[in-house]
Amino acid sequence: MQISKSLLVDSAMILALVLIGVVGYKLSPLLLPKADATANPDPGCDLHRDVCSAALPGGGRLRFSIAPRPIPVVEPLEVTVDLDGADADRVAVDFAGVSMNMGFNRPGLAKVGPRRFAGPATLPVCVTGRMTWQATVLLETGSKRIAVPFRFDAGH
Repeated sequence: MQISKSLLVDSAMILALVLIGVVGYKLSPLLLPKADATANPDPGCDLHRDVCSAALPGGGRLRFSIAPRPIPVVEPLEVTVDLDGADADRVAVDFAGVSMNMGFNRPGLAKVGPRRFAGPATLPVCVTGRMTWQATVLLETGSKRIAVPFRFDAGH
């Protein structure tokens, strides 16, 4: 019995698609931030003008800022997270385009003081011009992860 060449090619393609699916599933937690709890920013939040804050589940507040203001693209940014009545072991900010995938952009912030985290970031330029971004602050405390999403527009 002879196996045809097209059957081997078809089988290899199916196997490759299955492998891509499995790898994508295994790596999805890296690309899509998972959280045990989510908090929403206070109404009227405008990161272009001021520090934004959010009440955290279980108590405490988070204050989030991006400088300089207004927020530019393709320029160095300083991202700061201050915690009041809460603490975190690690803090990162996941920057994602709302209407367009702009790639993985999740800088970790360094602890620079009691309950204060800061670090550099950069937003890539969008070829379509102005874009809505979501900056999701990810707080990790022990085995719990809290996500706080902030939206803003940037670009020309």
